[in-house]
Amino acid sequence: MKSNTGCLWLRLVGLVIGASLLSACATVSSEQDIGACPPVVEYDAGFQAQAAKEVQALPKETAIVEMLNDYAVMRDQARACPI
Repeated sequence: MKSNTGCLWLRLVGLVIGASLLSACATVSSEQDIGACPPVVEYDAGFQAQAAKEVQALPKETAIVEMLNDYAVMRDQARACPI
C-alpha cells in the first residue's frame, strides 16, 4: 500500500501559501491615505495678473480653460482641507 504523506504534505504547503497570500492582500489598502492635505502653491499678484491675461486670450471652449477651472476647484478644496 502506498503512503499519501507526500501528497498530503504538498496540499498542506499549498494551503499555507495560499492562506498567507490571501491574508496579505486583505490587510493592504489600494488607496494611500497619507493623512495630510496637499500643499497649495501661492502665486504673487504679478504672476496671477499675467496668467489671467493669458487665459483671457484663449478661446472660451478650449480644454485648457476647463482644466484650469477644475484646478481652481481642487485648490479651494486643498485650502479647506483640515490638517
